[in-house]
Amino acid sequence: MPDARRAVGPGRVNLIGDHTDYNRGLALPMAIALGVTVSFRPSDRSTLAITSSAFESDGEVTVALDADRAHQPAAALEPAWARLVVAVAALARPSTGGTLTIESELPVGSGLSSSAALAVALAEVFGVTGDPVDVARLCRKAEHRIGVPVGLMDPLVCAGGQAGHAMLIDFDTLAMRPVPVPDDAEIVVVDSGQRRTLAGSAYAARVAECDAAALVVGPLGRCRPDDLAALRDPLLRRRARHVVSECARVRDTASALGRDDLVGAGTLLSESHRSLAEDFAVSTRHLDELVVELRSRPGVLGARMTGAGFGGCVVVLARPGSFDADAWPTPAWRVQASDGTVTARS
Repeated sequence: MPDARRAVGPGRVNLIGDHTDYNRGLALPMAIALGVTVSFRPSDRSTLAITSSAFESDGEVTVALDADRAHQPAAALEPAWARLVVAVAALARPSTGGTLTIESELPVGSGLSSSAALAVALAEVFGVTGDPVDVARLCRKAEHRIGVPVGLMDPLVCAGGQAGHAMLIDFDTLAMRPVPVPDDAEIVVVDSGQRRTLAGSAYAARVAECDAAALVVGPLGRCRPDDLAALRDPLLRRRARHVVSECARVRDTASALGRDDLVGAGTLLSESHRSLAEDFAVSTRHLDELVVELRSRPGVLGARMTGAGFGGCVVVLARPGSFDADAWPTPAWRVQASDGTVTARS
């Protein structure tokens, strides 16, 4: 019988570069210490018995180990939170069933990638091996199986983050380059309190709009501003303009952090929020007002919504000690760049 295993899948905050991953563009995310912990104790049963304190649950949920491959597709499973577990198990194919316990420090729907953190932790305890790209591809495929058309960014940084560094990721080549986060930079994540789910948002619509634009001008992450003149539909042109300009901001932010130009990096973060709100239309009035309020505080250099949008969190770049996260009226965390998935025997 395999040994019991425990894995901590870190959450992630994207400093800049949203809705670029599925467009073969650039992003600058980092893994954070807040995460999802999965404990797996194998047994000779052919089922998975799942309990979780991270989701609303009436107790133990039991599913057949081969449920997704047989008559019980993951996308139809109830409760909904168990679907990703079944989808990852179907792809990872653990040799035996057992008991799973899921705990989380990440608020669900906050935009800190609780689902990606869960998926990479599940892949680890189920024995998936390979480099971060291999793990991320499996996790993305699992999310697609349950009807959530995510890109590769979240599971990739959750599986491959480096302590003290953001990760500059080129989603055309999947090349990753660590970018040191300066010691005099403080990164704070502020929960807007506005919950959202990718499945319940307009995320899929934005993917489809980008795909439609790419049919005319090619992958948006590879385009130049002049290429967008070929898009006659003004809505598609706005969507594409965000992706093209966001990739440029990602490059410039990585360069600014590399030379410790925090003022320049903060300006780029604020410009990113404007683009996400106006060109990509994934912000909300509440997020916009929160960003304005945060940027007005002394020591704050820039702020933007982070993640897919429609709610979730705002990421703040500030001078150390200038933002009292403990005194903020909604949950807020000072975060540091963490390693990817951490595993230990139990």
